[in-house]
Amino acid sequence: MDKDRVIGSAKVIKGKVKEAVGKAVGDAKLETEGKADKVEGKVQNAVGGLKDTLRGD
Repeated sequence: MDKDRVIGSAKVIKGKVKEAVGKAVGDAKLETEGKADKVEGKVQNAVGGLKDTLRGD
């Protein structure tokens, strides 16, 4: 498993937490940051998956 997949998954989780906290406390900026972190994590996870595929893992 490529390290990008691990880091990407962690960013997705971090983003979900930030988004939930932002919603709970009414902080639109934090909520938006959480959504951005989720997208960034999904992209990084996809890149890691592509690397794994190219290596044949």
